[in-house]
Amino acid sequence: MNHNTTITKRDDFQAWFLNKLLMGMTWPEYMRQMITPFNVAAAIILSVGLPLMGLRYIHGLEVVTDASNEYPWGLFLGWGLFAGVPLSATGFVMATAYYIFGFKRYKPLVRLAVLAGFLGYFFAVIYLMTDLGRPWRIYYPMFVGFGTASVLFLVAWHVATYLTVQFLEFSPAILEWLEAGRTRKWAVMITIAMTIAGIILSTLHQSALGALFLLAPAKMHPLWYTSYLPTLFLASSIYAALGMVIVVSTLSAVFLKKRADDHFLGNLNELTIGLGKGTSIGILVYLALKLVSLAHGDAWGLLGTPYGHWYLVEILGFVLLPALILAVGVKKASVGLVRFGGFHAVIGVILNRINVSMVAFNWKLPDHIHDIIPHWQETAVVLSIFTLHILVFRWILVRMPVIYQDQGFK
Repeated sequence: MNHNTTITKRDDFQAWFLNKLLMGMTWPEYMRQMITPFNVAAAIILSVGLPLMGLRYIHGLEVVTDASNEYPWGLFLGWGLFAGVPLSATGFVMATAYYIFGFKRYKPLVRLAVLAGFLGYFFAVIYLMTDLGRPWRIYYPMFVGFGTASVLFLVAWHVATYLTVQFLEFSPAILEWLEAGRTRKWAVMITIAMTIAGIILSTLHQSALGALFLLAPAKMHPLWYTSYLPTLFLASSIYAALGMVIVVSTLSAVFLKKRADDHFLGNLNELTIGLGKGTSIGILVYLALKLVSLAHGDAWGLLGTPYGHWYLVEILGFVLLPALILAVGVKKASVGLVRFGGFHAVIGVILNRINVSMVAFNWKLPDHIHDIIPHWQETAVVLSIFTLHILVFRWILVRMPVIYQDQGFK
């Protein structure tokens, strides 16, 4: 191979790489289309949050949070881990429905669900690493200082393994984007095996998150503490996943309509109605389990207390109400109502996880409600990580065949 051939191949690769990166635009064109109100707002948020994140690693956790021995879990885990992981069950639920149970009509949403799940878990790990610190030492508890009796050890291993599984599940879309057809065939061949592995890992770590709180019965409010917590966490993650698919597919269709094809957009309304039916049934199953756990703990008398009133707000306003909205929406074939119910259900899951991990935890301490209000620096860091999450999600959707089909790989 002569020198000129080497230069030509290098130039061809550079041109191919820039075409993939810039979507066929020149650098000036690309930079001009990057100037949007959303991107400007994102840049402002990141300019505040990322330096604070750096200070957290330089000077310690106290720079960005008021966490203490009494309140070890703030927004980093309440929002990023305990609320983020159930919403990231999208890949597990939709891949199971499509590949195992044969709901083939949901094919337009499978890759979107897997991507939402993969990024959800990836950023949950970032929230966790921000809270724990020293991410360069992550290998130690996983490979050196085994803590096999620890529930958190179990969760850490399952999340890390499942993150790998979801990456492999999503890899066909990446390989199509890179035009690596031969490698893609191998990736497609292992999809069913990865789905089965995902079912095993997801059912274990979703419930294990609830099992963490079984270790502190004296610190949890009786209305939220129950031996059924692992089962409740798993049950809520299933309907949370279906609701989250409604949310991300709706947002994708509204804000990235130009990147979606007719196959995605044309089937979306019908599929949304189907997802609404599944979400409604899932919520009602969870509500039944919730009532059983309440009866099992004989905590009915606490419903008349201030904490009981807040508990009723959660159950009636963010569990029963979205189930009814979804049921009415499905019966009337109202896509708008189903979407509203899906968003409502997702907010309800977030509220439940915040209640369990922050509001109901150490509820007997003086000034509890005041002390769980997050520090503004902590809020800024969480907002910046969430912004990065949205930017990465959008970057992938705009470039890779997720809400459109690559014509060469149908």
